[in-house]
Amino acid sequence: MKKIVAIALLVFIGALLFTGIYAIDGFPKYGEAKVADRVSEGYIMKNVTEANTDVVYGVSTNLETGSANYVTSIVVNYRSFDTLGEVTVLFVSSLGISLLLGGFSGKLRNRCKANFILRMGSKVVFPLIIMTGVYIFIHGHLSPGGGFPGGSMIASAILLLYLSDEKFRVNIENFKKTESTAGSLYVIIGLLGLVISNYFLSNFINTGTVGALLSAGIIPIIYVLVGLKVGSELTGVITDFLKEEVE
Repeated sequence: MKKIVAIALLVFIGALLFTGIYAIDGFPKYGEAKVADRVSEGYIMKNVTEANTDVVYGVSTNLETGSANYVTSIVVNYRSFDTLGEVTVLFVSSLGISLLLGGFSGKLRNRCKANFILRMGSKVVFPLIIMTGVYIFIHGHLSPGGGFPGGSMIASAILLLYLSDEKFRVNIENFKKTESTAGSLYVIIGLLGLVISNYFLSNFINTGTVGALLSAGIIPIIYVLVGLKVGSELTGVITDFLKEEVE
């Protein structure tokens, strides 16, 4: 009976999708839409409020976002308030884990003893992971990457040290201070945009030349703050989970 209901529901949803794509008056058929008529064209050209012009890497200046990365233009500029919500969700998740597991203060213990290769290799790989993570969120407005993947890489480097050295411990209080400071500065920058340009998280700094490291206004600043915040929060989560491994 469940299979019959599932098939019937699938057919019903498929029919709705089909009629929605092909049978609504005033909308072009699937595959026949003109991209030039869509707002996405404006996002790509980064000039939504005026006539779209070609964007030339390393030449065009004072664009609406100034980011050379299309995804970053949307995620950290046009829908940056939503990105702030995503960071808040991560904070709430980290807070929940801390409340559940953070009360234990015993000695940490790894289930498996680290061998020589892991101990020595981690010392070589750790700075490379940290450097790559920092590079990713500093250059998020120029190339694929950003605060979330960069911060996650930093946390993974901390996890590597936990796995390779039984005596390794992080000063979690410093990570908490970094996380709270980064989050507060994110909100403060958003409020400055509200005061200067009448809407929250407005890109109120000159966007410069597209492709330059110092460009895209507040976007690289936001990505640095997000990277530090995400890295600190995930490090706290890792530490809390490892506290479950006790002698």
